[in-house]
Formats: sequence, C-alpha cells, structure tokens
Amino acid sequence: MKKGLICAALVLALGAAATGTAKVTVRAEEVVTDCKAAYLMDVGSGVQMYAKNETQRLPIASMCKIMTLLLALEATDSGELSYEEEITISERAAGMGGSQVFLGAGLSYRAEELLKSIAVCSANDSCVAIAERLAGSEGAFCERMNARAKELGAENTLFANCTGLPKETQYSCAHDVALMLRELIGHEKYHAYSRIWLEDFEHPDGRTTQMTNTNKLIRQYDGCDGGKTGFTNEAGFCLAASARRGDMRVISVVIGAGDSKARFAATTSLFDYAFDNFESVTYLKAGEALSEQVQVQGSEVEQLTLLPEKSLAVLRRRGVEENYTLRCEYEQQMKAPIQEGETIGQAILLRDGVEIARTDLLAGTAAPRYSWWQAYREGARHWNMA
Repeated sequence: MKKGLICAALVLALGAAATGTAKVTVRAEEVVTDCKAAYLMDVGSGVQMYAKNETQRLPIASMCKIMTLLLALEATDSGELSYEEEITISERAAGMGGSQVFLGAGLSYRAEELLKSIAVCSANDSCVAIAERLAGSEGAFCERMNARAKELGAENTLFANCTGLPKETQYSCAHDVALMLRELIGHEKYHAYSRIWLEDFEHPDGRTTQMTNTNKLIRQYDGCDGGKTGFTNEAGFCLAASARRGDMRVISVVIGAGDSKARFAATTSLFDYAFDNFESVTYLKAGEALSEQVQVQGSEVEQLTLLPEKSLAVLRRRGVEENYTLRCEYEQQMKAPIQEGETIGQAILLRDGVEIARTDLLAGTAAPRYSWWQAYREGARHWNMA
C-alpha cells in the first residue's frame, strides 16, 4: 500500500497509549470511592482513567438493563423492531414486580414508550416485554445479551435475566459495565430518553404512571446526560453514568456503595477528577469523510471518499506533552470495481513514532466497473481528444 499522506504532528499528552487497555496513573487522594468496585473511562480513546477492583465479578442489579436497551436500540436500527410497533404485554411481563410502570396484561403499548420507561425509571415489566418481543422469551433474550457482551469484550459478565433482579450465576464487573454503556450512548435515540427527568406514562386503559429518572446526577451534575442506577441487597447501590464537557465525554461505574448518597458522591468525585485533569482530542471520527479522496480508474465514479471505520482519539493530561502523529495510508489511484464499505486504506495514530491505534478507511460509495458500452464510449472520447 502506498502512503497517501502524513498529517502534521500535533503536540498532545497522555499517560499511556490510546487503546482500550491503556491506563493513566491516579493519585489515590484525587478520587474518593466508597464502594466495592469502580471504573472511569474516557469514551473517545477508551483509556482507563481510574480503576478499583474493576474486573471483580459482582451482581450489578439494574445496570444490566444497559444491555437490554442496547439490544433493543440495535434491533430498531436493523429494522427488527419499530418504535411505533404495538407490543402486547404477557402475564409474566406484567407481573414482574420491583421497579415498574404497571403494564396491563393483554394491553398493547408502543415500543418507544416501553424503551423510554426502561431508560427513565428502570421498568422491569417493560424489560421483559421487550425481551419477549425480540427473542420469544426472556431466556432466549439472555442468550443474545451474553453473545453481545462477548462481542464487546466483556469477559467477566454473565446474564441470567434482562432486569438485574437477583438470580444465581449472574454477574458483571465495573470494567464490563463501562464497555456496555460506551456502546449504548453511541445511539442518539438513547439520549432522547436519558435526559428526561419527570414524565407521565400513559396506559391504553386510561391510567397514568409517573416516571422519575433514577439518576439524580442528570439534574445535579453539569454535563451528566445518561446512565443507569441499580440496587438490590446483594449488589448494593450502583450507578453507571456518562458526562460530557466540550469535546470530552467520560463514563463512570460504581458498584456496591453503601447507600444512594455514596454512589452519587463517588460518581461525582470520578467525574471531577476526569474533567479537572484531562482533555480529550479526536483525530478522526467514525463515518466522517476525510478531505482527501481516492482517484478511480475504469468507472464513471471518478473519486471516492474515505470514511474511518472507527474513531481515533487520545486523552491528554494537562501540563504533560507527548508527540502524536496521524498517518493515513491508501492507494492514491485504484481500479474499479470497488464496493461501498470496502477497506481501501488505513489510518494510523502514532505517539513518538510508535503506533498506538489504527482503523480501516472505507470506501464511501461504490465504484462499479464500466460496462462494455461505457468502456467503448470512454475509449472513443479519449480517442477524439487525442
């Protein structure tokens, strides 16, 4: 592959390489976490900013609904589920208990309203209704949950239900919860729900249930725009939350705090540490075209845009300098045919000349080969110009 261009180096700073396993050093006095486990991640780069027992297998209560919501939103993206679809509630779903919106068995509700109730008030009955609609049963849906967790690299996670209610052989860890929430917040539709503080849930039979967001930091912490609380006697008080200021977004996970106040205090401490000490810089954003284009021979499509498959970002600690270079490699001229989404190059992020991350560059459109007639016409055009 020929080198297409080398972007000028920028001076940035990071305590470690910008990969999902990278870490930065934390002074213990900077963070206060009165809980069993905690994790703090920069969303753009995936860098670990703080960790406490982050891979310890623990019950996570309703935070497992992060995966329930993720699968549901992915189903809407693929066309498997429509937001406008009416879902009829089973006796089992209506009888779940715990946090709920009191769905009526035999009644039909719009899928969007069910998803909203899961995101806002952690409705167990809505979780089961969605699980049954997508997989036929909660058990079959859990198989999907576990498969998706494995795809995300959540190695210390096992789901036995879609609600987080106590059940044997069900666990996760702070690190894995962060991975799941990172994927969920990539869906813009989720944020339409996560920012709701108070809203009425209307039932088809005329009843109304008031929904209140269980994540109090939505109103109490500047920049907090999503997350999921959880509580059972086994799990203690839990909270996974995201916050954004400027171009920097972080995820905090707290498991096993002694009370609700402690989980919010720990999350606030983690957020403060992140925003006070770090900045995030994105070099390439997934799906956003580069300014450069590839020349194409043998097709009516003469130029192709380059789209990064994944974002490339780094986290920098204030006051520390390291040298970063973004290098994009691709053939400056390619021959048709080229498929839309085909890999046609690589973007590589280097620190002090050493590679720390890369992503494929994809063809933004298809470039089919000339048909016989098109090739003849093109040849004739060039002959006439000679």
